[in-house]
Amino acid sequence: MTLTLASWNVNSIKARLPNVLDWLKEKSPDIVCLQEIKTVDDAFPRLEIEDLGYNVETAGQKSYNGVAILSKLPIEEIAHRVLPGNEDEPQARYIEAVIAAETGPVRCASIYLPNGNPAPGPKYEYKLAWMERLKAHAAELLKLEEPVILAGDYNIIPRDDDVHDAAAWAGDALIREESRDAFAAIKWLGYTEAFEQADGRAHQYTFWDYQAGAWPKNNGIRIDHLLLSPKAADRLESVEIDRGPRGKEKASDHTPIVGAFRL
Repeated sequence: MTLTLASWNVNSIKARLPNVLDWLKEKSPDIVCLQEIKTVDDAFPRLEIEDLGYNVETAGQKSYNGVAILSKLPIEEIAHRVLPGNEDEPQARYIEAVIAAETGPVRCASIYLPNGNPAPGPKYEYKLAWMERLKAHAAELLKLEEPVILAGDYNIIPRDDDVHDAAAWAGDALIREESRDAFAAIKWLGYTEAFEQADGRAHQYTFWDYQAGAWPKNNGIRIDHLLLSPKAADRLESVEIDRGPRGKEKASDHTPIVGAFRL
């Protein structure tokens, strides 16, 4: 059996709902981690997505942020709706679920990491502090010895090869050395970045800005990632960045990244 898990920053579930529903019908991934749903829990289009066979869990927020997990498999538990380390976190950026797969539990999180711009400054300090909390929690998750998939929009460009023009992004919070070091520190705990393991090609992007013709010029960046615990990395079969949704009318500026896992 193969389990497919997708991560997609939809940039408003209400604005992108027709595109999201079309993609779910066409690709039918087992688990989908959404970011920037930009709605409170009660206003999420639950019925439309449940009609496609998904269980739905959200951690929403009015107009901003918000994350969700959709699963065709049973959701055994919602472990967290806030990233541990600050239970008073005002921004909806994290949800973690235990999914009942055929061969045992799979733990996944949908993550919308802070952008951090302008950097330096308070927003950048918040980003780095958030990443430090994520690292601490990721370390705890490894102790469970489960397949763990930390999926989402990390707002991190890991390598110069993951951006169309690294020099043009110099000083941006997404590419700064401190940001990359914080991302690498999570990997050094024992996590594998799925795209890097299964593909690794240069200039494969998950985000294209709406401005300056970025999409038709392919001026993109790769900031959406799947971080895998050893038990998940051992089962990884493939990773695909599905560019199709980005070319649709009223598209999100992100496109899905999909991992396939052998169970």
